[in-house]
Amino acid sequence: MAETITEEMIIGEVLRRHPESEAVFRKYFGKGCFTCPGSDNEDIAFGAMMHNVDLAAVIKALNDAIKKQDQIKKVR
Repeated sequence: MAETITEEMIIGEVLRRHPESEAVFRKYFGKGCFTCPGSDNEDIAFGAMMHNVDLAAVIKALNDAIKKQDQIKKVR
């Protein structure tokens, strides 16, 4: 079963554990997220606030992405 992403999780950790989350972070936070030193210290809620995006939409998109990847792994 896929891990559930929460707003308290650190952006960099989510990216390392779930590479499929990159597209979601890129969509909502932009490509600078991947070179920002803060990504290893800042949680998703802070990132959403800083980028003025809907936190609930980001969390839903992240969980949808990892759920989809988990389903693909089960098929293989």
